[in-house]
Parts: sequence; structure tokens; C-alpha cells
Amino acid sequence: MTGTVDPVRRRVLVVEDDRVINQAVTDRLEAEGYDVLRAFDGPGAVVAATEHRPDLLVLDVMLPGFDGLEVCRRVQAARPVPVLMLTARTDPADLLVGLGVGADDYLTKPFRMRELVARVAALLRRVERAAELADERVAAQPPGRRVLALGDLRVDAAARRVWRGGEEVRLTPTELDLLLCLAEDPGAVVSRERLLARVWGWDGATGTRTVDSHVKGLRAKIGADRVRTAHGVGYALEPGTPDGDGE
Repeated sequence: MTGTVDPVRRRVLVVEDDRVINQAVTDRLEAEGYDVLRAFDGPGAVVAATEHRPDLLVLDVMLPGFDGLEVCRRVQAARPVPVLMLTARTDPADLLVGLGVGADDYLTKPFRMRELVARVAALLRRVERAAELADERVAAQPPGRRVLALGDLRVDAAARRVWRGGEEVRLTPTELDLLLCLAEDPGAVVSRERLLARVWGWDGATGTRTVDSHVKGLRAKIGADRVRTAHGVGYALEPGTPDGDGE
């Protein structure tokens, strides 16, 4: 199974302080056709992400300088980018923290290179699919309705930008895709399984922790009142009211 998503070379930043692992991941991704950059500590990762604007980060949690969670926070604050985290931690709470700061997926060490390549390719395909869906949403809207208005929430699917109360809200790529999926039918409950299929591309998946963690991050940014939980089923985006009251 190849990790190549299309003929265009995608740029991947590999951040891992273990030089043997870093080199092994780099070699495999380059063999799959990716343009690979390397960093070995937290500060170096932030600098590399800022200067070279990679399409995706493969990011270890435990790093010198500051850890991968802080790298993820800083990188996502500057520019949303897909992040695949590598971790030796197996506690579900630790994994949820990573997803909560903007990571899109994670692999637990030790991992198989084949699986890493598959995850990288899946994340990049998801970004491309999200852009295509955004174009379709825009094309389906009548002139003058390019920006979706939900109370005080404004969503520009084409530009992939969101505002609440007139102030722009910075969402990670996954949080934005999640919001767009919920916004397709405001007020309607979308099951976790459907969200996993539509946002993550995981057809037939039964895990829900990933969805729950990203919903938590989305609520923190657009308001806890805007995403309603249907216990045992899924989530719904509250339409809000013209004066901006989400209740």
C-alpha cells in the first residue's frame, strides 16, 4: 500500500528527538514520494513549521525544549495544519490531551512504518476532500449566501474561516471540518459514527473518543452552548438566534 496521494509532492515535517527513529521515518516517507523536513526539539519544530509551511506534521510528544503538545498549540495558532502525533503513552487521557490541542490523529510507539504511511496519506486525503466539499457547498449556495450565518456565528466554507461575535475564531482543520459537517443541517443530531465517516473518513469505525475530544475543542472556541450533546447518539449544532443568543 503506497502513501502517495497524488503526483504533487507534499511536504511533511518530521519532529522526533530520537535520531534513529527520525531518520527511519524520513527515509520511508521520502521513498513514498514526500518532501521531508526534519526537526529534533520543540523550538526547532516551531521555527521549521513557520519557515517552510509543511502540509503535515509527524510530531513526537516527548521533545527537548518544550513538548509536542506545546509545538502543536503554537503551530495551530499560527496556521492550521494536520498533525499526526507519535506517543509512547497509552493512557487514554493523555491521548485525548493531544487531540484536544489540535492533533488530528496519533500513533502509539512502537508502530509499523506501513501504518504511519497509511495515516499520513489518509490525513492528506481528508484535507483535500474537505476542500472539495467546501467548493461544493459554495457552488450550491445562491449568490449573496456565501457565508453561513448561525446567530452570531459566521462560517465561510470557501475561505475556511469562522467568526463569532465579529471576532475570527482559529480552528484546526479537523475542528473546522467537524463544524462544517454539523452546519449542513443546524439543529439536527449527527451520530458519532457518521461524523467519523464524514470528517475522518473512517467508515464502519466504532471509536468515539476522537469525536468527543474534537467536539470539546470546538466548544471551547465557538462556545459550549453551540454544540448540543444527544447522549448515546451524537451531536448537533445549535442554530442560534439573530441577536447571537445560542440558547
